[in-house]
Amino acid sequence: MVVNKVNVGYSVNTYVDNRDALKNAGIPPLTEDRVIPSAHRTRPMPPPIRLGVLTPSSNTALEPLTSALVATLPDASAHFSRFKVTEIALSDRALGQFDDSKILAAAELLADAKVDVIGWSGTSSGWLGFDADRRLVERIRERTGIPATTAVLALNELLALRGITRLALVTPYTADVQQRIVDNYRAIGIEVVAERHLGICVNHDFALVEPAQLHAMMREVAAAKPQAITTFCTNLRAAPLAEAVEAELGIPLLDTVSTTVWGQLRAAGADPAAVLGWGQLFGWR
Repeated sequence: MVVNKVNVGYSVNTYVDNRDALKNAGIPPLTEDRVIPSAHRTRPMPPPIRLGVLTPSSNTALEPLTSALVATLPDASAHFSRFKVTEIALSDRALGQFDDSKILAAAELLADAKVDVIGWSGTSSGWLGFDADRRLVERIRERTGIPATTAVLALNELLALRGITRLALVTPYTADVQQRIVDNYRAIGIEVVAERHLGICVNHDFALVEPAQLHAMMREVAAAKPQAITTFCTNLRAAPLAEAVEAELGIPLLDTVSTTVWGQLRAAGADPAAVLGWGQLFGWR
């Protein structure tokens, strides 16, 4: 490089140190400030946020929805591990699908990816009882050393944050499963003031329910004037409806795919408010 006909720094061909000539010519040395403007200098990047998500094996909705939701955040990613779940019912066989040993094995696989938090994106404690999820997150922490949360524990935390005691419930489940959920919420002081369910027990089929039908069900339960509506199943394509539903009905939508991510971000020390376009709940704290 030539400045006022004086070679600056080192000659490319001869590697002659010309810094004395620089000094004698009154030309300041080239520092990083002069070579690279401050606006373009490399700054340390924040560490990535890796969310590990436990997924029912027959679920086809939550993975693309969770990935789309997390994609709104810089340097964040979602990683999934499945365990076998094909039916939602109260039979011994169906309840046995949620045996902790199977879930913990899936959590250990997520731990290999060094995720920051593990979330069970499923609503089984709605009918098994909320203590089932509390035990599960403790066992995940003990087994992997990684913080954990669940869709339902995060939902219940959101309800507590806003003092919500009047809830509307929309699910694809059968009547007996729905009643268990209603009873479990009543036991913690939350009244389900309106509910709609579709009577489906095959988990794979939940994702086939059209969003327009879910929206119509939400309109129906809104007539009871709940403080919030929850779409309580992580295999429903309901999460993207949040902004439209909230604008139309004036009632927050707490979808359980979204509550899982909200709870995970909190557990990872990130601010859920950075998620935009997926409903009010991400701004709740």
